[in-house]
Amino acid sequence: MTPPDLVGADVGGESPRKASPVPGDAAISFSYGESQGGGGETHQVAEGDVAVLTTQQGIPVSDDQNSLKQGARGPTLLEDFHFREKIFHFDHERIPERVVHARGYGAHGYFELTDSLSDVTRADIFQRVGERTPAFVRFSTVAGSKGSFDLARDVRGFAVKVYTQEGNWDLVGNNIPVFFIQDAIKFPDLVHSAKPEPDRNFPQAQTAHDNFWDFISLTPESFHMIMWTMSDRAIPRSYRTMEGFGVHTFRLLDADGKSTFVKFHWKPKQGLQSVVWNEAVKINGADPDFHRRDLWDAINGGDFPEWELGVQLFDDAFADSFDFDILDATKIIPEELVPIRVVGRLVLDRVVDNFFAETEQVAFCTQNVPPGIDFSNDPLLQGRNFSYLDTQIKRLGGPNFTHIPINAPKCPMAHFQQDGHMAMRNPIGRVNYEPNSWGATQGGPREDPVRGAIAFAETAEGPKQRVRSDSFADHYSQARQFFISQTPIEQKHIGDALVFELSKVERPDIRSRTVSHLLNIDARLAATVADGLGLALPDPAVAARPTITDLPASDKLSIVKNGPASFRGRKLGMLLSDGADAAIFAALIKAVDAEGAVYEVIAPKIAGVTLSDGTTVAAKHKIDGGPSVLFDAVAVLVSSEGAALLALDAAAKDFVTDAFAHCKYIGVGAEAEPIFAAAGIADKLDEACLPLGKAADAKNFIEACRALRFWPRELTVDLDAQPSA
Repeated sequence: MTPPDLVGADVGGESPRKASPVPGDAAISFSYGESQGGGGETHQVAEGDVAVLTTQQGIPVSDDQNSLKQGARGPTLLEDFHFREKIFHFDHERIPERVVHARGYGAHGYFELTDSLSDVTRADIFQRVGERTPAFVRFSTVAGSKGSFDLARDVRGFAVKVYTQEGNWDLVGNNIPVFFIQDAIKFPDLVHSAKPEPDRNFPQAQTAHDNFWDFISLTPESFHMIMWTMSDRAIPRSYRTMEGFGVHTFRLLDADGKSTFVKFHWKPKQGLQSVVWNEAVKINGADPDFHRRDLWDAINGGDFPEWELGVQLFDDAFADSFDFDILDATKIIPEELVPIRVVGRLVLDRVVDNFFAETEQVAFCTQNVPPGIDFSNDPLLQGRNFSYLDTQIKRLGGPNFTHIPINAPKCPMAHFQQDGHMAMRNPIGRVNYEPNSWGATQGGPREDPVRGAIAFAETAEGPKQRVRSDSFADHYSQARQFFISQTPIEQKHIGDALVFELSKVERPDIRSRTVSHLLNIDARLAATVADGLGLALPDPAVAARPTITDLPASDKLSIVKNGPASFRGRKLGMLLSDGADAAIFAALIKAVDAEGAVYEVIAPKIAGVTLSDGTTVAAKHKIDGGPSVLFDAVAVLVSSEGAALLALDAAAKDFVTDAFAHCKYIGVGAEAEPIFAAAGIADKLDEACLPLGKAADAKNFIEACRALRFWPRELTVDLDAQPSA
């Protein structure tokens, strides 16, 4: 609604395009009056165009409220096929959850090619500019169970399934471009160490415990990844505001079999953004589905998330001259050395119809690449290629998981694979083998040496042995490069995170051992962490290779330096009371809508408030259910009476103190001062606390919110750690 429409109208508690509409044929009744059976049970009968309830076999159901009994109070009869089918299916609703990436959320969309890669690959998806290919994306956390919360400090999965004309391409990546380990044989150890400790089965979705840091402190190769996971990259504001990476080095092959190395990058058009740790902890309590809700609301509101697909292309000459091994998954190639070439865009424009059928049952396998994309000898990638297929067969009950619609290719398929658990299609006819002599009409499919996938013809040399290349031995140089690429406030957050995590470790030797590795990365960081833990600096860890200290900083590694240019896609929380200024409220709504953002109203009661002109505004949240951590910026718009009332309320005081402590932009209404005074921050308000004394102030406030955070404030509210520079 536009501001003039608000006068005298009932206003919802959130942006109209964000609100979930009630279907026109929904039965809205303010008192109960449904048809009842003899026992008082509710019966809703199919009438008109309403679908008739059936069993899985299509048999119409007459009564879905009562099992078949021998008499009204007699025993339930075994012949009740409807009850048996219904309860049997319920008993088997759950499939084994993923060992890692168990908590995920998915959406449909498309990939559109914007720059052809026909010069380096035969892959069909990279040939025709402007062509759109269906895609499905699943975001996830790694360590927690399905029932854990969204904002754990963790790596985020960023898995993309593209339904190309030559088969499914699964780019099974993360929001961090490196990994903890270099060889897949260590994956069970890594995951076991990060998961809940087996005797006590906690902590859930956290790495702040002895087992994880014991493993890490004995695994130097992990410390580049540790810098990333202790940074704000591990607590993203939204799935929409994080990068995605293919992690490994892959190959592109042209029609002649010539190879070009490639690394894949997803760059969010929404800009990078994260939350702060104290905020994450409180969000997990206020809304454990924070990331899920954000993605659902954005897509349904028409604010479709978008990423650019970028590739880093390089040849053997670069690989041979690079300071690090391109097969080492704990290393990146800085964009300053190999610039990213943007070749396409990924748009998510449709939510799933059913979470289980799609998001839960979707199966990604790193081995799924179309002709023209091939693998490198990265030992972590080689192990993943083996493991993922085995995992999906176990999790989804058998080899026919590609019969599930979300996993099925959208291009023609022809093969001789048959039978097995839950087979929904089999080869037609008498021939189920090849070669055969039944001819073109009955003999079935044949191989195609031209269109078929062909691996890069690489010569392997050397003896069979269990060994790791010494080119993988530098564990600290890029960890240092990442750290010095961060802004001072981001460096502070890394130090804070390390202190927090290690403070939960009970064994002092594990804490000290971890700090010994930090000394090889940055002496100031090590000193900060040691001081925060109250321990003496140990000797530096013995390094297989000395740290290269002159690697240049890379601005692309900083979140703060790659933030959004606007407040678009963000959320403003407006704390209102009865009597709040209607003109300012209308101006705020207009400014939020013009920016492409959304708002939600918080009020003392969920029924809402009445503004100064009599306009009724519904609330999206009651004050103790809508803390400021749920919003990117907040505005406090109250009357003098409302301010006096809210100044007595602990939740209202928390609302403003948290927003202030989390360095958010705050719009301060003319009558709001008592709330800030009661919260003890009235005399501390800074330049990011902007006045909302008149309607004209609204536009300036929303424009200021584009910066998202006022980081200088953090040093006034958190003195436990100082920036490293």
